[in-house]
Amino acid sequence: MEKKDLKLYYSIGEVAAQFGLSESTLRSWERQFPRLKPKRGGRGVRQYRKEDIDTIGIIYHQVKEKGLRLANVRKKMKVNPECTDCQYEVIERLRAVRDELLAMQKSLESFR
Repeated sequence: MEKKDLKLYYSIGEVAAQFGLSESTLRSWERQFPRLKPKRGGRGVRQYRKEDIDTIGIIYHQVKEKGLRLANVRKKMKVNPECTDCQYEVIERLRAVRDELLAMQKSLESFR
């Protein structure tokens, strides 16, 4: 089980560090993507759930890895949200498989 699956809520700083983004970028994305609505705790502190983190992952992938503009990502998520979710899930699974294979390769190399 991954560390991010152990908690129910994450602070904006934790989420920003996870993606290598600034907190102001996350706040900006909240304003631009209606789907991204973290819970507000006492004193207005943002509390991100796993669903929020997955949404940030989708946006991050589209903007930072694929190079799309925010307006195009907004449109894509509005027109066909299931497709964007599915693509992100597949990519995350492939990354997990790659990481596992690399770990296996590393352990095999230690036996040589």
